[in-house]
Amino acid sequence: MENPVKEIEQVVLQLTEGSPKTQEQAINEYFTTNASFTHPFCRTGSFEGSRLLIHAIFRWYKIMSPRVVAKVDGIAYDEANLVLYVDISQTFAIWFIPFHRSPVHLTTKLQLTHKPSSTRPSTKLYYIQSQNDLYQVEQFFRFFAPWGMGDAIVYSWHYFATFFCVLLSLLFSPFTRLEQRWAEGQVGQVEEVVMKGVQSIEERRMRGGNDAADAGRRAADSIHEVANGVRQGLEESAAHSWKGFAPESEQDESREDHGHTHAEHEIKQFGNLQVVT
Repeated sequence: MENPVKEIEQVVLQLTEGSPKTQEQAINEYFTTNASFTHPFCRTGSFEGSRLLIHAIFRWYKIMSPRVVAKVDGIAYDEANLVLYVDISQTFAIWFIPFHRSPVHLTTKLQLTHKPSSTRPSTKLYYIQSQNDLYQVEQFFRFFAPWGMGDAIVYSWHYFATFFCVLLSLLFSPFTRLEQRWAEGQVGQVEEVVMKGVQSIEERRMRGGNDAADAGRRAADSIHEVANGVRQGLEESAAHSWKGFAPESEQDESREDHGHTHAEHEIKQFGNLQVVT
């Protein structure tokens, strides 16, 4: 292709609505020899000669549904990264399944590559390096669960999952408030230990790793660290609370020590209120 945005619609129609011969010629003309194809139901990988697998997949596609109706609804081109996004609507009907008809919608992501034309070196030609067909779940369910059954299954699951998202977000709303206080730097000692432990676990998960056992040990260490921090915080909090219940003599000694330490200040007592002057 010289101009992918202008030419891709015709390429899509040749691959979907064209005869087997037209389809074969389009694959040979527009795909690289090591092109890859990815679909919810199959993939080829990329290696020298992988285009032969793409030929086989598209042939079977035409065998199942000799007549396909396709329409390109939109095109977006990321020129810097040579990625073409094509929004496609198509109706697919498997002839040997009674009453089967699957109107589906998908977005195809095409990774392009380019090289000079063999006949016109100054002209840059674009080829498809990989094709990735992206379907919403209910769309590819229509291939094997027609007559609205696929939609009913997926939509039921979606609403079920949404209900639990709402329920769990309410149950765990204290954690949301804790996250916000952590972001604003307004957490207490125990909360800080908890959030640091959570953050440590998340950072390790994000970095990933191939050693599952080592990752498990690190996660266990983080959880142990959180537990120790919480226990220490609770012990300190309890000790602070029990100071008010200490014997009077100990409280007097404490006040005397405090008075010696701050001898330069005059302390006046008004009931339970102390005023330092």
